[in-house]
Amino acid sequence: MDDIGYFRSPRALAAIQARTAELNFDMASEPRTGALLQMLAASKPAGRFLELGTGTGVATAWILSGMDAASSLISIDTDEQVQAVAREALCHDARLKLLSHDGAAFLWRQPKKSFDLVFADAIPGKYDALDEALAIVKPGGYYVIDDMLPQPNWPEGHAEKVPALIDRLAADPRFVMLPLVWSSGVVVLVRKSPQEVVPEL
Repeated sequence: MDDIGYFRSPRALAAIQARTAELNFDMASEPRTGALLQMLAASKPAGRFLELGTGTGVATAWILSGMDAASSLISIDTDEQVQAVAREALCHDARLKLLSHDGAAFLWRQPKKSFDLVFADAIPGKYDALDEALAIVKPGGYYVIDDMLPQPNWPEGHAEKVPALIDRLAADPRFVMLPLVWSSGVVVLVRKSPQEVVPEL
């Protein structure tokens, strides 16, 4: 089955991808990851979403394309040059707020259980400030990470961090986890309702 052939790509995607190529930016999310984010966003009417690592806005566009009119998305990045691509392509969408800010510092200030989806596509929220990122996911909400399969742009020593992160997430009793050997390697967690968190027999 040609799964990509069934995707509903965001209107702004082609322009963003062209600018991404011009900048030689090699950390943009893959189409399959984008389509998953689109679907998860669509499952949360009037949802509140957070993206840590805007990049050029590829995944940002996918999330927006799944959101309804009452939803909102905050996307954060420290690299203003690459984030400017997203700003130019998506600034017309009033549901989106782009912040040039440190992701960890943002997470530290957020109330617990305040987001329906957290897509951690940067070091903050994934390898740094992970506890804070997980704490802000609402019951029934999603925590999503990608790039869990080997990537050509991984720095030296990064490969050892990946299994440790996955093991840590799998051991968290507050969440149900699904690791997907698909796209760049995606892990999806869903936060249980408090009454569902029971000791294992």
